[in-house]
Amino acid sequence: MSRPPSRQNRGLQKEPPRSAGVAAASGRGDQPNHNRDRGKKGNRKDGSTIRGGGGGGLWFHGRHPVEAALANPDREVLRLLALPGAADELEQSRLQVEIVDRKTLEDLLPPDAVHQGLALKTRPLFQPDLDEVARPPGPGVIALLDQVSDPHNVGAILRSATAFGLRAVIVQDRHSPEETGTLAKSASGALERIPLVRVANLSQALDSLKEHGFWSAGLDARADLCLKDSGLPDRRVVVLGSEGAGLRRLVRDHCDMLVKLPMSGAIESLNVSNAAAVAFYELAGRNIAGS
Repeated sequence: MSRPPSRQNRGLQKEPPRSAGVAAASGRGDQPNHNRDRGKKGNRKDGSTIRGGGGGGLWFHGRHPVEAALANPDREVLRLLALPGAADELEQSRLQVEIVDRKTLEDLLPPDAVHQGLALKTRPLFQPDLDEVARPPGPGVIALLDQVSDPHNVGAILRSATAFGLRAVIVQDRHSPEETGTLAKSASGALERIPLVRVANLSQALDSLKEHGFWSAGLDARADLCLKDSGLPDRRVVVLGSEGAGLRRLVRDHCDMLVKLPMSGAIESLNVSNAAAVAFYELAGRNIAGS
C-alpha cells in the first residue's frame, strides 16, 4: 500500500466543490473522563465546547438508549417513566420507576416516537475536549463531520463509530444537532460509549489533530484515490461532509487528501451514515480481533 504524500505536496486540495465527503484519521486509546469539566461552561483553549449539566433536562425514549443511559455512571438521570410492564426487565437500581398511562408518556416525547413504553429524563453528558481524545498514543480513528445536521444520521454514525472502535466523533458546535432523545434513539446506546466532541472551527480542529500526529482524509465521490489505497498512517481522521453540499472548501483544504469509496457505478452516492459505516470498517474494523 502506497504511503500518503507529504503535507507540503498534497496535490488534491484545490479542486471545485464536491459531493458528500469524509476525512480519514483516528486512533484508539484510553477513553477520556467525561466528568473532567463538570460544572464548567463555554469554550476551551483548543476550541472545543464544554457541554453538559444545567437546564431542565431532556427525555430519552426506547429500550436501548434508556438502558445504556442508566448503565452509564457519568450520566445524570432524573426520572424514569414506564407503561405497565415495560420496565419489568430493566436491570437498574438508580431510579424508582413511575408507572404512567400512554398519554402521559407520549405527551413528553416527539410525535410518533418509538418509545417501547420507556422514557428517561436526563441531563446532557459532559464531553471531553479535543486534546483529550487526540492525546493518547497509538493507532486510532476519529471521525469529523462537516455540517451533518440530521440527528438520525449523526446517531447512526455514532452507532457505527462505536461498533468499529473509533476514538471519537467530532462535530461543529453551530451546525450539528443537539443531544436529544431522537439522536440518542438513532445511536441505540452509542451516545453513552463514544465521545461526541463539539468544536467551534473544524479547520482548526484538523490542524490540532495534525499536531497530535493524525492524518486526515476527506471522503469525496469524485476523488481519484480510493480509501483502501490511501496509505494513511495508523493515526487517522476521516472527514464526512453533508449530503448534497459535501465538504466545505476550507475543510477540504485542511484535509491531507481526498478519497472515495469504490462503487459499481449503478448509483452515484451513499447516504452519509452508510458511507461512514463503510469507511469506518475500512479504517478500523479490519483490525478488530476476529474480523
